Amino acid sequence: MYKRVRIRDTVEVPPAFLADVSPDLVKKLLQDKLEGRMDEDVGSVVSVIEVHDIGEGAVLPNRPGVYYEAEFDALTFDPQMQEIVDGEVVEVVNFGAFVGIGPVDGLLHVSQISDEYLAYDEEGQMLASRDSNRTLGVGDAVRARIVTKSIDERNPRDSKIGLTAKQVGLGKHGWLEEERKKREAQAGES
Repeated sequence: MYKRVRIRDTVEVPPAFLADVSPDLVKKLLQDKLEGRMDEDVGSVVSVIEVHDIGEGAVLPNRPGVYYEAEFDALTFDPQMQEIVDGEVVEVVNFGAFVGIGPVDGLLHVSQISDEYLAYDEEGQMLASRDSNRTLGVGDAVRARIVTKSIDERNPRDSKIGLTAKQVGLGKHGWLEEERKKREAQAGES
């Protein structure tokens, strides 16, 4: 999910800063350019950590800045298919719950939350079961598995991550704790 990766990229240094092309300046320019950007190869760039090498500058016709190729380490978020993730419900809608998993949100569709039927309670902003009185609402901690991933590099907010919680060991943390206590009580009886 989170990785430290070595990346090479080109950064434009504006004319006002050409007298002091330092690793700190290049790091700041790379942060402004890359942080929050989605890349299919490395995932979402969370932070530029350290600049290792700054190449020779190149001037391009009709461009005011000088372009430097830099090698640097970055912290990235790259969700993997079938990976188990913990997150927090950030929004509940009639078709499911959006779960914050790092810098992106995944969709936990209502059909992928539980085997029970969950009704949408718009007033309470939650999904609720009539059978077991279980609810899922904003702020609830959830453990889920990534089942679909569609990354949109141009519009990172349009990237889609699909989640499921329909297997043993997945779901709302409170539900998992209830099940653990129930198993311990049954084990103590035998």
